Amino acid sequence: MSRRRPRAMALAASAGLVSILATLALQAAGCGGPRRERLTVVSWGGSYAQAIDKGYLEPFAARTGIDVRLEDYNGGLAQVRAQVETGNVHWDVVDLETPDAVSGCDDGILERIDTAALPPGADGAPALEDFLPGSLFECAVGILFYSTVYAYNPERIAGEPPATMADFFDLERFPGRRGMRRVPHANLEFALIADGVPLEEVYATLDTPEGVDRAFRKLDTIKDEAVWWEAGAQPPQMLADGEVVMSTAYNGRIFNAQALEDQPFVIVWDGQILDVGPLAIVAGTPDFEAALELVRFATTAESMAAVGHYIAYSPARRSGLPLIGRHAEVGIDMNPHMPLYPANSTRVLANDWEWWSDHADEMNERFSAWLAR
Repeated sequence: MSRRRPRAMALAASAGLVSILATLALQAAGCGGPRRERLTVVSWGGSYAQAIDKGYLEPFAARTGIDVRLEDYNGGLAQVRAQVETGNVHWDVVDLETPDAVSGCDDGILERIDTAALPPGADGAPALEDFLPGSLFECAVGILFYSTVYAYNPERIAGEPPATMADFFDLERFPGRRGMRRVPHANLEFALIADGVPLEEVYATLDTPEGVDRAFRKLDTIKDEAVWWEAGAQPPQMLADGEVVMSTAYNGRIFNAQALEDQPFVIVWDGQILDVGPLAIVAGTPDFEAALELVRFATTAESMAAVGHYIAYSPARRSGLPLIGRHAEVGIDMNPHMPLYPANSTRVLANDWEWWSDHADEMNERFSAWLAR
C-alpha cells in the first residue's frame, strides 16, 4: 500500500462529498433522472488502447449499458489538473503512471478509492490479499505490471547481439541511433545500471547529487545518437523503419509488433524497470459512481487476464496470473512474454514511485535543461 497522506485523503474526501451533495440536490429538485450514459476513459493509445478496449471496456459497456469513450494522451497530470481547477471535468477515468497517481492524490485532483471494497479475486480471496505488492494506492488501483526494456532489430546488428544494459550505451560495439523516451524516468536508471551500479543501489545513488550527475554523464555518452520518442507506439515503428538500431520501449508494444506484424525484434530484459499501471478517477467527475463501477470491473482478475490476452502485460492480482492463456487472435502462449515470467525477471529493477513522486519536478527541469544544451 502507498504512504498515508492525510492532506490528500481530506481533499479527495471533500471532492467526493461535494459531488454526492450536488447529486442529492439535483434529485431533490426533481432533476435527478437516470445517470449519464457515457464515461470518458483516457489511456495510452495504440495497441495498448486496443487491448484494454477489448479486455474490459467493451465488456463493461455491454454489461452496464454505459457508453465508454476512449481517448488517447501521452501522460502527465497537466490536463487533469486544469479540468479540476476550472471545474470543467470531462475526463472520468485516467490510466496513469505510478508517480502521477501518487502526486495527483497528494494534490487532491484524484478521487480516493476504497481498495478494501474492490471485488474479491477469481479464487475468492479478499482484494487486499489478492493484489500483488505495490499495486494499490490511496487514489488509484493497479491493473497490470509492465516493463520498460530495450529492444533491437537483429537484421541491423552485425556479430554478437546486445544482451545487457551496458550494451545499449556501447556505441563502439553497437554503432547506430538509439531511441529513448523524452523524459528522465527510466533513462536515469538505465544510465546508472549501464555504468555498473548494482540494481539494489540505483535509487540510493540517485538520491545523491553525485549520483544524479553520474547518470547524466552516462547519458552524455549517447546523447548525440539519441532519437527521442513520446508515445509508446513510436519505438516499434522506429525500429521497423531503421531509424534506430535499438530503442527503449514498453515490453507489450514490442511483443505486439513481433506477434501481429511479424517483426524480428528482440527484447533485452536485463535491467528492465518493472512498473504497475494504475487507474484513477478524476476529482469532481459528475459520474463518480459510474466511474467507480468501471474501475471495479476493470480491476477484477478476469478483466486483467483478458487484457493479457491481447498484450503482454501481467495481471496485478495473484488470482489473475493462472488465467493468462494464449493470445486471443494469434494463439501464442502469452506466459513467456510477460514481465513477471521467471526467465524474464532475473535482473529487474522495481520502479521506486516514492522517489519519483518526490523528485519528478526537479528531474524534469534538469532533463529539459540537459536536452537544450
